[in-house]
This record gives sequence, structure tokens and C-alpha cells, in this order.
Amino acid sequence: MKLHSALLLGGCSLLLSSMAVSAAECPIPTIDFILVEGDEQKAAVEAEIVSQLAAAGIKVNTRALSKEDFNAAEKAGEFHLSFSETWGAPYDPHAYAKGWVAGDEGHFQALTNLEAPNTKESLFADIEAVLTEQDTDAAQEGWTNIFQIVHDNAVMIPMWGKRNPAVVNTARLAGYRPGYQQFDYPVWDLTVVEGDKTVTIAPGAQSGLFQSIGRLEPNEFFSNNWVYEGLTAYGANGKVEPALASSWTEAPIEDGGAEYVFTMREGVTFHDGAAWDCSVAKLNFDHVLAGGLRGGDWHGWYGLMDQIDTWECNEDGQLVVTTKDSYYPFLQELSFIRPLRMLSPQAFVGGAESDPYTANSCHAGWGTVTADGFDDVICAGTTAISGTGPFKFESRESLTLDDGETTVDTEVVFSSFADYWGGMPDIETLKVVRYESSEDVKEALLNGSLDLVWGSGVLSPDDLTAIEIEGGDLEVYQSDDIQNAILLVNSLKAPTNDINVRKAIAAALDRRKLIDDNLGGLYQPVENIFPRDSPFGDVDINPPYEYDLDLAKELAQCEEETADEPVDGTEDTIGGIDWRDHGHDEEEHEEDDHEKEMEGIDIEESEPTEESEPTENRIPAVQLPTI
Repeated sequence: MKLHSALLLGGCSLLLSSMAVSAAECPIPTIDFILVEGDEQKAAVEAEIVSQLAAAGIKVNTRALSKEDFNAAEKAGEFHLSFSETWGAPYDPHAYAKGWVAGDEGHFQALTNLEAPNTKESLFADIEAVLTEQDTDAAQEGWTNIFQIVHDNAVMIPMWGKRNPAVVNTARLAGYRPGYQQFDYPVWDLTVVEGDKTVTIAPGAQSGLFQSIGRLEPNEFFSNNWVYEGLTAYGANGKVEPALASSWTEAPIEDGGAEYVFTMREGVTFHDGAAWDCSVAKLNFDHVLAGGLRGGDWHGWYGLMDQIDTWECNEDGQLVVTTKDSYYPFLQELSFIRPLRMLSPQAFVGGAESDPYTANSCHAGWGTVTADGFDDVICAGTTAISGTGPFKFESRESLTLDDGETTVDTEVVFSSFADYWGGMPDIETLKVVRYESSEDVKEALLNGSLDLVWGSGVLSPDDLTAIEIEGGDLEVYQSDDIQNAILLVNSLKAPTNDINVRKAIAAALDRRKLIDDNLGGLYQPVENIFPRDSPFGDVDINPPYEYDLDLAKELAQCEEETADEPVDGTEDTIGGIDWRDHGHDEEEHEEDDHEKEMEGIDIEESEPTEESEPTENRIPAVQLPTI
């Protein structure tokens, strides 16, 4: 019988008979799973993941952290598992992948220990290259290769597609349509069909349940999107639409870059009465793109900051922007909710003559911003909340929690902007209300004191299902999948620096059961990092991650064999299991056995053996970025 003489099962080897290793018992992998404290939904999913991994022989230590400590742990690589999610349209895949390169989240660490011939550096080079690829077919090939590398290394395990739910009191409101990106809640399209035109909303925020719009800018995405606008907007089916620029032209330039000429929309005013024109656009560009703010720890988390070369107003009052390369996501990235949204010139410290280096509009708490290769920038903040959007900020009521440090907004009031260029919204007053819990939100919906819930993290999936079943005036809406939830697996830190441990985790996860048990069955498992309808995302990455507890147990038994080098230097001999070929390449291994028989090597069947020592980290410690 022809046997797979060099196939490893989780590093416990079916070795050539001439090789001997210790049969000592393999250690049980123990890993840290970090999550943000207070997120009950993710805590429930995490608890079941812990149970599923335990069935495969992997022990999990759960660490519930504050948001600040969670971010610090991810950035320092002090974790094995954590929840993540793509940013959705219009950020996927380009800006999200560019964020891996920026190094301010856990992905930078998770990608440290890729299997040869790939490295973190080569993957980042591939990302930079594809962002400037103008041929669509070549760009698709480049992105598909990036997706496959990440998939083969099991560092970002796709879990389920995430939607933006909404619950609308249809006795009060009509005209719902889903937003086109995360935190895009187009309340300006709603009409009031009964009662007064003051509407209460509990929005999904970065914190899940709404806590605060943040600092004066404001900083929270959904409110930023109501108040401020950019040159372009992200529309249906990924179409980039005119916003504060009514039109634009694009032309290549000699050095390989491109020139964009934006015509300013006429008849636009800011909430404080200031006029919109090219000088204001340039002022905003001056501040956002000043010096060190273009660094990776600040605004340089996406490619636009690297690509913009020059910007100036021409004699016709148009904004002329040049890029260093022909950068295909340029117009799309101008539609992001921040940072290039337009602030009134009267809200800058120093007004229209504000100095972007000595009195920048960046948050004053940032102090002096520095980045290698850039001039320092002193952050002075802003003097008012004033944009051109359909709603303007009116007031906020805040309180300090019992910890004596955390300040939250109990209620924030916005009013419709009568002079909005797109037409005054029908809702006259919009009140954002903070609730202590999802149960309180549900009770307010049922008693009629709350008109609208919009966004994820506000109500549990079970509550959404119950409201949908009960019917009545409350209507539940779901957007299409706009982003994918991901389990981040850190290849920097042992034992998940071992490829087989990461593959064991992937094989141990019954994602369908996780969704049915904890997410109300509302979502579907996904196979790629990015949603299918994201640019270049509609591809099959093989083989798909499938629940296979037996395989997970085999992979988790030992870390990868290192006592002997592979016979031919390839992973599918003595170095471990080839993720793509495991159990599917009988003919190739039979040919390999035949060659060995011709060389006089005996092929014998042997039982799996276990290593006496765990694999050590295969790379030296790296210098991690700091803020």
C-alpha cells in the first residue's frame, strides 16, 4: 500500500522510519481572547466559541477589557483572539487593507508570522501595488491573491455578514431607505405622517448603544454624517455621486499621477451662514493634510493621505487636486464620513486665515502631532459645530458617570437646516437619546416614547426577531450585508504563531451554530474577509473554512514539527499540513512515495508521534508602533 510518508497531523508526524522523535505528550494550547467589556452580544458569541475550542482541546482565557485597554492590547499584540469587522462600503477592501499597513490596530500584529514564501512585508507591498493598478482585470487578480494569502494563513477568519437593522414606528414615520455605509442613517429622507415633527432616535454608535457624540467636532460617525458633507457622496450600488462638488473631471498627468478638477456646488451655505466656495475647500484640505497628520497614526490610515500631492484653486474657482499615482479609489475615499468633510471657515481657530500648522482644527487633546518626515502640527480644535449637512447641532445634555471620569450625553438635539441645498428635511427636531440598556430601548419603542432605532448594537437579535413577529406599528428593516465580522488570530504571539494552531481554531468553529444560538439566525456565514458586493470581493476563496472537529483535534494536538527540516523544503512534507492540499492530493503523494521507493527508502505506516517541546516563536521580537 502506498502511504503519505511525510504527512503531518497537527505536527505529530507520520515520519520516515529512519527518523525518530520523542513521543512525549503534546501540551494543550492555551490562548487569550480579548473583548470589549459590556458588549453582551459579543460576550455570548465568545462564550460559545470558548466551548467549541475546548471541544478541540484548546483552552481559552477570556479577558474583558475597557475600550481603551482593548485597543492598547491589540496594538501591542497582547492577544491571541479578538473580534474585528471590516469597515464596509465605501472602505472595503482598499481602506481596510491599507489600515493593516498603518499599524494602529491588531491586524498589523496578526499578520506578522505568515508562511513562506509570503511575509508581512511582501503582503503590504502587494496591497500598495494593487491600489495604483488601473487595469481592472489585473486589480482583480491582485486582490484575489491578497485574499488567498490571508485565508491560507488563517489569521482573519470570516464569521458572518453584518447588516444595519432599523426599527421604525410606521404610525409616525414613512420613507425609510437603508444607508449605503456603516453609520449612514439617512433620517433626512423620512417624513412624519402623524404627530409633531420632533422625532426621537436611538442610533447605533461606535460604542454600540449610544453614549456620546464625542468632542466638539463632533467625533461620532452618524452625527458627523448629518452635519458635515464632502466633495463626493457614496451612493447606491457603490456609485460615487456629486455632493459639495457638483461635477469633476479627471485627466492623467505626465509623471503617472492624475489631475482632478472639481467644480464647487453653487448656492450652498454653512449652518452659521458662511458661504461655500473653493477657498473653504482648500482651507479644509490645508488642515486635514498638514504635516504630521498624514502619518499612519493619524489620518494616514487610508491611501488618500499618501496619494494627494497638490491642491489649489484656479482662476475659475475650481479646486484642482493632483495625485502622485493613478489611484483608483480616489473619488470613493473622498466620500468617507471623516476626515475630509467640510467645516465652516468661521469654526476654525483664526477663521478663514487659520494657520494649519500652529492652530490646526485637529482635536486639541492631541497636542502637537509629529510623524517621521513631516513638519509638526499644533492642534487647536474648532470653535463651533458647523457644516453644510441637512441637520445642524443645537444642544447636548451630559452627565458624569459614577466612576467620576466618564462623561456621556443623555440627549443631543439637532434641527433641520432650512437652507439645505438638498431640500429641508421634514423632521424639524431630531433628538438622540441615550439608554442604559437594550431592554430600556425596547421598552421605549413599545410604549411609544421612542420613534426610531437605527444601526447595530442597539437591540439584540432576539429582540429584533420578537418585534418582527409581534408586528403592529413597529416595522423591522435590515440592510444588505455591508461588512463582515471577523475573528482575528494573532500570528505574532505563541501558540497562535503556529499555523496548525490557527487552522485548528478555524476548523473548530461551527459558525452556523454560533449565529443561530446568539444572533437570532439573522445572518449568514461568510467565506471571504470582505462582503461579496464590495469592489473585487465577489470571488471564491478555496478551500472554504468548514467545521471539522476531528481535524481541529488533530491539528491542536502538537505545534509544528521543528526538530527535522522538511525533506524537500516544502510545507506538505515534514513542515506541517498544507491547508489547501490536506486530504485532496493522493496522486501527488503516491508519486512522491514511488520516487522514494526507487531511491531505496522504505515506506512504512507509523502511528502519529507527539513532540516533547512546543514550537518557539519563529521570528525575533519586532518593534511595535506607538501612538
